[in-house]
Amino acid sequence: MVHFPVFCTRFVELQFPQKSKVLRTSAFVVPFLFDSFPLFFRLLSCCWGSCSPSEALASHSYHLLFAFLTCFLFASHLPERLAPGRFDYIGHSHQLFHICAVVGTHFQMEAVLTDMASRKDWLTSHSVLPSFLGTMGVLALGILLNLGIIGVFSACLPRMPRQSTSASSGAHLHQE
Repeated sequence: MVHFPVFCTRFVELQFPQKSKVLRTSAFVVPFLFDSFPLFFRLLSCCWGSCSPSEALASHSYHLLFAFLTCFLFASHLPERLAPGRFDYIGHSHQLFHICAVVGTHFQMEAVLTDMASRKDWLTSHSVLPSFLGTMGVLALGILLNLGIIGVFSACLPRMPRQSTSASSGAHLHQE
């Protein structure tokens, strides 16, 4: 629910074009922070010594470093702001933004896979096997909710009058 209002910033940008950069950045930062709070808690608790060190902590740290670098490059437009015209084709902040996002995603996946491998015994002993309702039921619920969202927003679209086929066929007859 947090993602939806922030994701709809494109509509607000039309009303407040001077705030478009802040709105676009917040559309990515707010969901990232919301999803990363457990990771922040884990990293901070491990820094304070209340958790056992893990091989995945380095990958999680690199992931966060590249995520913050991605946000910084998106918001600051460096390096082309420092030397206009020199980074038009190679080294533009948008290119660097995407490179950092891909590298950050790589470290995120490495950390998740390492965590899953190192905690496999604990996960299998403390988790419940998925049921048919827990998998297909959730899938069906997701599809129904998406169809509901499409229906609600489609109902809000302005209706455009359709052209009559008899009027277009009549125009064709007059041309002959």
